[in-house]
Formats: sequence, C-alpha cells, structure tokens
Amino acid sequence: MASVSKATADDTGRATARGAGPRRNGQDRSEGISIGVILGFPPDIAEELQRWRASFGDPMAGVIPAHITLVTTTLTQDWEATCRHVREIARRQPPFTVTIAGTGSFRPVSPVVFLNVDDGFEDCVSLHRQLQAGPLESELPFAYHPHVTVAHDVAPESLDEAETALKDYRATFPVASMGLYEHDDNGIWQLREELDFGTEPDDDGGRAAC
Repeated sequence: MASVSKATADDTGRATARGAGPRRNGQDRSEGISIGVILGFPPDIAEELQRWRASFGDPMAGVIPAHITLVTTTLTQDWEATCRHVREIARRQPPFTVTIAGTGSFRPVSPVVFLNVDDGFEDCVSLHRQLQAGPLESELPFAYHPHVTVAHDVAPESLDEAETALKDYRATFPVASMGLYEHDDNGIWQLREELDFGTEPDDDGGRAAC
C-alpha cells in the first residue's frame, strides 16, 4: 500500500465502486474500489520513524505514517461485502503484541529498506491470509512479508545509511485494531473504518463508515 495518510497519497490511481458507496466528483464507480488494510503505530513510535525516514531523504516521509500493511492496494467490486468481511476478521482477532527490530532490504528486487517484524509476525501473516480472501481475493506478485518501510526509492547510499543506522532499533507495542482505507478518486487514501479486535463494531460509528 503506497500511502496511509488521511490527507495525502503517493499513488495517483483512481478508485470507484459499483453500487456500494457514494459517487465521487460525479464519476460512475463501475470499475471497483481500491482498498487497503493496515496496522497503525502508537504516535510516538510513528513520529520517530517518520523523522528517521525523512533523514534518509525519502520524499514520502511526511505523508506516510509508519505502519504494517496487511492488504496492499486491492480492487473489490462489492464494498458492503468487503466491509462485512473485514469486520468479521477483526471480530475474531484477539489483540497482540508487535516488536519491530533490526533492518532488512528488498534489494535488488525493490529499492526498499525496512524494519523487521519479530513478535507479531505470524499474527500479521494470519490476518493477511484471512483478509486476502473472499471479496479481496487476488493474486499478488510477491509473497507477503510483514515489514515497516523506512526508506524507499532513494539513492543507494541513503538505503545503505538507513540499513545501518537502524540495525539496532527495537520497539514493542500492543496492536488492538486495524484500519480499512479507500483510495478515492482524488488519489488520496481515506480511513473509512478503524476496527477494534475482538469486538463488534459500533452501529452508529463503524458500520456507518462503510
């Protein structure tokens, strides 16, 4: 998922949905709607990692909060079915602990340096497998690997710097919800629903969001 900012995204694609959401800017949402699902971070950790990302010259540091992607940009034809699907998985998922520690890289396939997910790795994989089914089933070009991007598409020496500077980084925090995002017609990722784990969504809040 390219961006999880409520106000900005680094994708410029368009998202539409057939009979499952409002029309945007007068456009007919007949091609489907692009969604993403992520795990957010506590504000202090997210802000720290954004500062690190900016220090490596990544231009997206200011608009992409630190996160773990569970479902990358995926097209769905049925918005309501997607909401029900994601809610049900959240309802069954107990809260868990995530530890991010040390760095890795997707080079040479992709110019990305990331923080590893240690504790919580299997929970993320399990959530991904459950989410990437039903209305969100799709064939991905690469196997899913939970991670936290800290540098992307910058100079090789900046990628080297990121991999070295954060090799001893470690943070642990609880995860008790996941966010369902829509990529709207303006190319912006909009948070549509934050789903608490192990609870029913609020009828006046969560369900209304979808």
